Amino acid sequence: MANARAKGPKARGVVRIIGGRWRGTRIAVADRPGLRPSPDRVRETLFNWLAPYIDGARCLDLFAGSGVLGFEAVSRGAASAVLVERDAAAAAALAELAGRLGTDAVGIERADALTYLGGTPRAYDIVFVDPPFADGLEVRVLDALAHGWLAPHALVYLESAREAPPPPAPWQVTKSGTTRQVSYKLIRYAG
Repeated sequence: MANARAKGPKARGVVRIIGGRWRGTRIAVADRPGLRPSPDRVRETLFNWLAPYIDGARCLDLFAGSGVLGFEAVSRGAASAVLVERDAAAAAALAELAGRLGTDAVGIERADALTYLGGTPRAYDIVFVDPPFADGLEVRVLDALAHGWLAPHALVYLESAREAPPPPAPWQVTKSGTTRQVSYKLIRYAG
């Protein structure tokens, strides 16, 4: 498939989908405050962890940004992904990329993540939570997810600053890793 590039906000770099049917597709990364897509190495580890669960999964990508997590999930066999992004230009770029890839398995919701989670819950199998680190939203988002947004045995990917505290109980860490600046975890709600 031809490489897809996002239009809209000035690009500051490019990430690529690293596995599945859209492998190698390049995604422009807009120059936006707080936007830092998960590095290739972290995404490769994450999707190795998710390999037994991804096929046919319903995914929710909160704080979608470049959309690389949601698109990667569908590329690797997830049934669908809803990408939630509050920035209008970034959301438009995500919709354009979905159109270029010719998929209706990726839905775009232009909304603030917490506002979106205040709506009518739909259960998801895998949720990606990668908020801007400076905003301190992790605990509020995890609390909201626990109220009807998680299918039985759902997994949540949480990316945060390396020094961030662990997720609060009753969340349980099943896998974790770190880079110089980032802590990334696969967690389950055990409440």
